[in-house]
Amino acid sequence: MTDLLPNRTVAALTRRSLLGRKRTLVLLLLPLALLALCALARVLAGMDAELDRALDGSLPPNLLTAFGIAILMPLLSLVAGTGSIGPEIDEGSIVYLLAKPLNRYSIVLTKLLVATGVVVVFGVLPVAVAGVVLTGEVGSVTVAFTLGALAAGVAYAALFLVLAVVSRNAVVIGLIYALIWESLVGGLVPGAQALSVQQWSLAVVEAVLGDAAGGLGVGAAVSLGTGLTLLVLVTVAATAYAGRRLETLRLHDES
Repeated sequence: MTDLLPNRTVAALTRRSLLGRKRTLVLLLLPLALLALCALARVLAGMDAELDRALDGSLPPNLLTAFGIAILMPLLSLVAGTGSIGPEIDEGSIVYLLAKPLNRYSIVLTKLLVATGVVVVFGVLPVAVAGVVLTGEVGSVTVAFTLGALAAGVAYAALFLVLAVVSRNAVVIGLIYALIWESLVGGLVPGAQALSVQQWSLAVVEAVLGDAAGGLGVGAAVSLGTGLTLLVLVTVAATAYAGRRLETLRLHDES
């Protein structure tokens, strides 16, 4: 069992690759945009008493759902998930790692943990700060969306990591999935909502908010039990399949 544990050397190499100067700048853009929007919205609402009353508490959920959960988390996880292993496969340098006596599942698990850490720092924490900026407190809204963002980030990171293992076009496919399926189809089409990571994570948000969720306009297409089950299932299945594919990876396979 010990050979399945995360490897410190792999973690250090992955962290160094993910947090290079250019990629760090990319990772910073979306959370800074979220915080800027939240600060602007709060200032404008505070300057206009009628607007503040008209919003009636709907401002935080609207911004945190539409930008934080639907845009920030999938795009940030795309950069972290694919960047944790995709460049090594594309460049062929993964062969040096695979030549070591390391369990392939340990490699995948380590890279997923590093990618998740990056998502937490650049995604989950900014969502928490945004919640405080919008509400002025570390209340139920802030806690709910922080937990929802964390749940979404882990699942997205696992999905995009396995995508980088199975396809050299992971970034393009991931962008299409994040922008079209998760942001548009998964958020608007009733039948497709049940298959959306966004909706599964919103089930967590809705559960934490409790009775206040309805008044704040927060609603998920699935129940908490279903959402959590699907989040765990997708994360575990994606991680396991990535490890399996890594065992039989052919560096010149164009698939």
